[in-house]
Parts: sequence; C-alpha cells; structure tokens
Amino acid sequence: MEDSEEVVTEEAEDTESVEDTEETEEVFASDINMDDAVLADDTEAAELQIVDLYNEHDNAKIDEFNNNLTSSLNIKVDYDKTEFSTEWITIMEETIRYIDNILRNPNRFIINEEDIVKIELARRVTVESIKHLSRNTNLIQEYDKETGDIKPSKILNINKEESYNTYENRFIYSLIQNMKTYVMFKKKGLASVASAKDDKKLKFTGTTRVGKTKYEISINLTSSLDDSVSQDENSIENVMARIEKLENRITDLTSSEVYKIINKLHIALVTSPIKKTNVILKNTNFQYALKLWNYMQEHMNADMDNVKESKKEKVEGKIKKYSDEVFLLEQLILDSYINSDTKKTKKQKKEVSKKIINSMLQRLLEMDSIDKKEILELIDKYYTVIKYKSVVNDKEIYEKFKASIKSYKDRFNSIEIE
Repeated sequence: MEDSEEVVTEEAEDTESVEDTEETEEVFASDINMDDAVLADDTEAAELQIVDLYNEHDNAKIDEFNNNLTSSLNIKVDYDKTEFSTEWITIMEETIRYIDNILRNPNRFIINEEDIVKIELARRVTVESIKHLSRNTNLIQEYDKETGDIKPSKILNINKEESYNTYENRFIYSLIQNMKTYVMFKKKGLASVASAKDDKKLKFTGTTRVGKTKYEISINLTSSLDDSVSQDENSIENVMARIEKLENRITDLTSSEVYKIINKLHIALVTSPIKKTNVILKNTNFQYALKLWNYMQEHMNADMDNVKESKKEKVEGKIKKYSDEVFLLEQLILDSYINSDTKKTKKQKKEVSKKIINSMLQRLLEMDSIDKKEILELIDKYYTVIKYKSVVNDKEIYEKFKASIKSYKDRFNSIEIE
C-alpha cells in the first residue's frame, strides 16, 4: 500500500515536471523566433559576407592597391522633355456634365407671330384680334346696326411658338463650338511633342598594381526612359487617350435636340464679354459654363515648355570614391576565388574590422541625418540582436533539446502504476 502511494506521489511530481518542461519548450521556441522580421533583413544583408571577404586579405595589399590606384569616372546626361499642362482637360471634363444639364433643360420663350389674313384663313380669334380690329375699322366689311354684328374682311391672326433662340442657349452653343476648336488646337500642339528622353551613361575605368600583379577595370552603365511601361498620367499616351474620351463627350453634346435646332438657325456666335443675365449669374450650371469660357479665353497659348539638358562631366569626390571601392571589392573577389586558402591572423582580422567600422561611421556622419546618440542606440540594439541570434539560432541545439524532452516523456509514459 505504501509503495502504491509513493508511485502516485512520484506521478504527480513527474506530471508537474513535464508541464514545466513543456512551458520551457514553448518559451525557448518563442525566443528563437524573436523579432523574425528584423533578423530576416539582417540575414539577407549578412549573406554578402563582405566583412569576411576583407578578413581574407592582407591589409598591406589593400593599402598597396589604394596607393597605386589610378581611376576616372565620367557621367553623361542627355535629357529632353516637353512639359505641358493638362489643367484644361480636367476643367473640361468637370464642366461637361453641367453643360449637359443645361441642354437637357434648355432656356426657352414663346414667340407670337402676328399676321393679318383673310377672315376665311383665320385659325382662331383671340382678344388681341378683337382689339386690333377695333383700332383698324377699315378692316370691317359689313356692319348690322340691328344686331350689332360685324363681318371683317381681314383679321389679325396670332401663332404662338416655342423658341430656343435665347441668349443663354446661344451662349452654350458658342461655348461648345469653342471647346471643339480649343481641343483641336491643343491636340495639334501635343502631336508635335516627341517622347521624353532621359538617358544616362556612367563610365568608370581604373588601373592599379599589387606586387607584380596589374589590375584593370572598365564599367559601362547606361539607363534610359522606357515610355511603354510608364504609369505617369501625364505621359503623351495617357493624355491623348483622355483627349479622345473628351472629344467623344463633346460629340455627345452636339447630338442634343437643342444644339441641332440652334445649329440650323445659323446664328452668329456669341463673343466676349458675356452678358450677365439673371440666368447666367444665378444658375449653377451656367456659372460653371462661364468659368470654362473665361479659362479658354485666358489660356489660348500652347502652355508647353521644352526642357533640355545635355552634359558630360568628370566626377570626383565622394561619388568617385564609391566607384574606387567597387573596384577594390571586385579585386578582392577575384583574389578570393583564386586564393581560397588564404588565412588571416586574429590581429589582422581585427584591424580590417576596425577599418570597415570606421568607413561605415564616416558615411553615416556624411549623411547629416543621424546624431551620435542615435548611432550608439542602433549599434547597441543590433549588436544585442545579432549576438543573441548567433547563440540561439543553432538548429542543432534546439533539436537536441526537443529530443531530450521527447525521451523524458516516453520514459514517463512507460511507468506502470500498480
């Protein structure tokens, strides 16, 4: 009985131990995955192994490389682009819907067409007809004194018709005509604009000597503008596409009934200054139409500016120094490939590391965007992360730990309770 109690007690203790071990395993796994996003970026940068590349080579040879270095860096720029405004397209696109509102609800008035016709041809007699007859008694043919009836020979006939020939409608008709002319003018100017050119060419040449070995390098780098993949909304292709859609919308306006009626009247186009009628001043649709009218009057020029730049210069200073470092890096890669067994002493590696750190700090200070305190904080942060990573990121340690836990669980599960 006592043995049974001991086994139960041991089971309870072992169960608590396993639970603690499982918690430890979860914490350990969590720690290994600490700050994965930062470490992923750092790992990609570390894969370049530039520090190791420097460590494999002798400082004296690197100094000799730099001392014997003769190099030149030339950059050529050829830029040609025509800058033009697309503001007019935007204003027209925004105003067309207001013009469409006006054409759907046009301004109109009633025209009274008066004509003196024979009594047999009169369609109807109105109050105005009687008043006219009373003033023109010579049109009375017969008069019956007993009954008071009269019989005119002729009478005033009035025909009432709706007319769209108002100043406001003529203004809108003239505006549409001006829009068509304005678009044609702008489109013609843009058609003469060549595709933008932005060509750059970099040429770096260098020679140096390390011992009896002479090294030479020549780098040619070119870049050019590819309009076929341009996402710029102001590119010629995109602007011409917008103009084509704009022309289609203007054509839709000319297909309205009011436009066709006024077009048949062959009216004289309205010219500036525009009369400030109550409708034009107070109606929102007409206010936008007037704004477009004034804009076109004030911007009849091409609104284009050609910018050209063509230069070729020999570059010195910091930019050239970067190219010299590229040359050194290529030389180290070549020597590392040929002399893969080259080893450095611990002291030599330390000296190279100091030079690399010194160069990196110098570049940071040249940027003028980070102070001493921020530099020290960054160094402290990433030193801790990388140091921790080098200790815990070994999969073998984790796998051994995991295997030990599994073995302990298997042994515990094999215990038989009597």
